[in-house]
Amino acid sequence: MASLITNGREAGSITIVDLRGSIDLGEASLTLRRAIRNLVESGRTKIILNLCEVNSMDSAGVGELVGAYMPVKSRGGELKLLKPTKKVLGMLQITQLERVFEVYTDEQIAIRSFSETVHA
Repeated sequence: MASLITNGREAGSITIVDLRGSIDLGEASLTLRRAIRNLVESGRTKIILNLCEVNSMDSAGVGELVGAYMPVKSRGGELKLLKPTKKVLGMLQITQLERVFEVYTDEQIAIRSFSETVHA
């Protein structure tokens, strides 16, 4: 069984990617990379990564988040994080990535944040 399972769903022009498992070195980080790359290549650049079922993330997982950020931004998009677990939030804080990524605890607020940034 894969250590990371991804499931994409759409809310208008926004894609929410529900992640379940661990984001770590190996197949899991490749799974995340492929999921983001496929979205960007298909023009889906408003992305929310739902992390509520991610039980752990190592430095490779952090690297994948950072690596996913630039291609999305370079296409004029945004990559936001939703409901990180305590372990994942701790990793984001240690690496200071919570300053790079917008992090939300409520899905509807995360979705609405895209329309607010368009007008800002």
